Amino acid sequence: MPRWFKNGLGILLLPFFASLVLAVLRVVEASGPADAFWVAFLAGVACWLVVYLLLPRPMLIYVWGHESTHVVWSWLFGGRVTRFKATAKGGSVRVTRNNFLISLAPYFFPIYVWVVVLFYAAASLIWILLTVQAFFHLLIGAAYAFHLTLTGHILKTRQTDLTEHGVVFSLVIIGFGNLLTLLVGLPFLTLKVGWSQAFLWWFEETVWLGQRFWGLFR
Repeated sequence: MPRWFKNGLGILLLPFFASLVLAVLRVVEASGPADAFWVAFLAGVACWLVVYLLLPRPMLIYVWGHESTHVVWSWLFGGRVTRFKATAKGGSVRVTRNNFLISLAPYFFPIYVWVVVLFYAAASLIWILLTVQAFFHLLIGAAYAFHLTLTGHILKTRQTDLTEHGVVFSLVIIGFGNLLTLLVGLPFLTLKVGWSQAFLWWFEETVWLGQRFWGLFR
């Protein structure tokens, strides 16, 4: 698809993006009683922000995760990796299959959060980890803050991943991906809202916004 078409599609998706924002806010509000999670999660966010603001940024770790995310998503679509390079100054990867999701995945798929989740899930099959659950939530918060801050940092510079598919379309997809991560992840972590309820709220907010928008022309 040409970039002008993708950018137009991105604009058309904005109402669904807005309703997704509202749905995530409802999930956050309903998850408020999960004090143990939020305290540990926000402590992790705070720990990372101290590192981000006061110490040199670990760009090599970020770039390695960025390029690895391209690899993982290429595998999901049946592709293969023929070249991989990651340095503190930047990286590149060559895959046999590519699309807009593979190109944009590093900006909305927090790979280090998934590493923490998968490691915890694997360890819980061997040991009882309830006593270290708070530490797990702290790591989740730090890893997600790592993803958001360094993704925002590199988006300040020109990224070929975005220009290739149209900047407007790419930013909307990145926003969608990050919000969907919260819509799916928060019910799993807080155990206060089910996934079906979370997506039902998204549907309800979409209908509500659609009715408000339609009312402007009546």
